[in-house]
Amino acid sequence: MRRLGLLHSEWPLLVGFATTVLFLAFGRGWLADLSGWLWLSLMFGWLFAVILISAFAVVRHAEALAERLGEPFGTLVLTLSMSGMEMMMMMIAAIMSSGPSESSLARDTMLGIVMIVLNGLVGISLLLGGLRYHEQTYNLYGANAFLAVLLPLAVLGLVLPDFTVSSPGPTLSPFQSVFLIVMSVGLYAVFLSIQTVRHREYFVSDGAPGATQNHSAPQTEHGHAEHSSRYHGALLLAYALPIVLLAKQIAKPIDYEIHVLRAPAALGGLLVAVLILSPESMAAVRAALNNRLQRSINLALGTALSSISLTIPAVLTIGFITHKTIILGLDPPGIVLLLLSLAVSMMTFALERTNILLGAVHLLLFLAYLMLIFQA
Repeated sequence: MRRLGLLHSEWPLLVGFATTVLFLAFGRGWLADLSGWLWLSLMFGWLFAVILISAFAVVRHAEALAERLGEPFGTLVLTLSMSGMEMMMMMIAAIMSSGPSESSLARDTMLGIVMIVLNGLVGISLLLGGLRYHEQTYNLYGANAFLAVLLPLAVLGLVLPDFTVSSPGPTLSPFQSVFLIVMSVGLYAVFLSIQTVRHREYFVSDGAPGATQNHSAPQTEHGHAEHSSRYHGALLLAYALPIVLLAKQIAKPIDYEIHVLRAPAALGGLLVAVLILSPESMAAVRAALNNRLQRSINLALGTALSSISLTIPAVLTIGFITHKTIILGLDPPGIVLLLLSLAVSMMTFALERTNILLGAVHLLLFLAYLMLIFQA
């Protein structure tokens, strides 16, 4: 009975590995001709759905680990499980490898992540939390720490390349790229030391369980207290494997839609961002609805920060290895949206209490981003 229960709860693992085996064996032939709308929709929908359910399973097991570890380590596990360097690098590298000699996918993906997180995810979390609880509180110091690192990295990585003159176009010279790689990794390392060692209290709300508490037999939101941390860690890695292997396969229909069907170039970045953020977004919204706004903010801002600080070094390094020109600088509408989103976020998280008005403002900015993808 226990084995049947295990198979029932972990069926996405079977689906993920079966799909991976099929596409490794027959994917080249299946994806060779995507000119038919029905076949293109089938291939893209199949791969997108399998990657998405595998990603949700990753977060499910990461949440179980998070409950055992407590804060702030719990949300750090959730953040890194979905937006860590390996997954981001593998997905973006896979899609970059099938494109032209110049790639703006990393830029579009990072902008998509910032817009989805700072406007879409924060907006819906604050709106739903405000509707249910009127006002919610969180630790102001933690949110400001996230923004203090996110703001310079986003501006230096996505805005500064438009104004440099040492390389043509919205790009960075090799020396500037190396500097940005070192700065991104260094700042994120300092932030992690603040989050996990020196100032853990910044990322824990009053009355929330801290990282020093004993979580030897926690009850997760899914009721999986009977399983060990080793069990959840092993399945987390197992579910991540199909995601990484199928990233190369889904690159082909995405590339076809953008370059052959003349879809907006930024649409590819948005699709990658949605794949990366959907599971964690659900976890953040669920936390806000459970009046655990601190975890929701840790997840949202932590995802944006880790994605920016790890993706910039990853794609610049890939550019050096593959000799591709990495386009990082945003176009003028993108710059306006990015700077406006960062400014509004700083105003939102300068207040000790949140309400539905703040959520509505962020959601409207997210709708503006979607509008500009299709008509800049």
